[in-house]
Amino acid sequence: MAVKIGVASETANGEKRVALTPETCGKLVKTGAEVVAERGLGRGAHFPDDVYAAAGAKLVDDAAAALSDADLVFCVQPPDNARIALLKQGATLVGGVQPEADSARAEALRGRGIITFPLERLPRTTRAQAMDVLSSQAGMAGYKATLIAAELAPRFFPMLTTAAGTIRPSKVLIIGAGVAGLQAIATAKRLGAQVEGFDVRPETREQIESLGGRFLDLGVSAAGEGGYARQLTDEERAEQQRRLGEHLKSVDVIVCTAAVPGRPAPKIISAEMVGMMRPGSVIVDLAAESGGNCALTVPGDAIETDGGVTVAGPLGLASMGALHASEMYARNVYNFASLLLGEGALTFDWEDELLAKTVWPPRDAATTG
Repeated sequence: MAVKIGVASETANGEKRVALTPETCGKLVKTGAEVVAERGLGRGAHFPDDVYAAAGAKLVDDAAAALSDADLVFCVQPPDNARIALLKQGATLVGGVQPEADSARAEALRGRGIITFPLERLPRTTRAQAMDVLSSQAGMAGYKATLIAAELAPRFFPMLTTAAGTIRPSKVLIIGAGVAGLQAIATAKRLGAQVEGFDVRPETREQIESLGGRFLDLGVSAAGEGGYARQLTDEERAEQQRRLGEHLKSVDVIVCTAAVPGRPAPKIISAEMVGMMRPGSVIVDLAAESGGNCALTVPGDAIETDGGVTVAGPLGLASMGALHASEMYARNVYNFASLLLGEGALTFDWEDELLAKTVWPPRDAATTG
């Protein structure tokens, strides 16, 4: 008997990405799985129904028909409780579920005995790179944030020599050198800006410089475990802010990307620091999703201060590039799902650290059968 995989349209407001593309649908069908998809699933990402059908998907009219009998379900955003209620008892759910962020969602998943694999919990190892949805989607977010900054800035990014004189390049500072920040650095550099990158982890210097950016060294290090930054002490934060505030007086554009998984985004740019920036400066805060790196960020909105500084907090940046973001996300999901697909049934090898450390609720791989 074939494993039945169900995918329905996303319920989150404005979400255009999909967890299943025609490409990954075809690959899943080749494994012997039966794929059921809701009609219109890929509309926002520009994947027509007939292409899914050609890849072997069975198209159904609504989410209930797609999910109610599925053994394995894929999602991009956390499903709401009504969607969880459609899942059959004991089904397996793979995607950006974030169960620990919402107690009602966690209880709904437990109540139906859903075996949940929130991919944001995936260990960040070399083997897991092909399944890392956080990295693939952060790349699109960094790219889009930089384009938004270029659009909002009342300046050219590149240096131009014209009959009307020479235009100096914009000075762009990228705060945070994770995947999103590095993509932002690369994009700003391609647009011709003079680019700097700042991160409290000193090991990012080489990565920033390899993309043509200059590493902004403020003398504060917060190197932590697993490639993430640790929380700064009060003294370290005060010194960082003092030096950064002075530097921002000469910066034209800032793209903020600093985030700590599972926590509110660190506040790096204070209102006082924004007040020291020149009129016409722009801040695009990619971290608005988790509260923002700038004290003045309004998630989902763009404001202009009395001093003429624009502060934008765009949401859903990865969804703005829904086609390519979906292609990457769906490949991540397919690669993870491949660990579960056995001969006609789902199999769970709890000795595999990728499964054991991703599954929610957490379980002891040594004692779980």
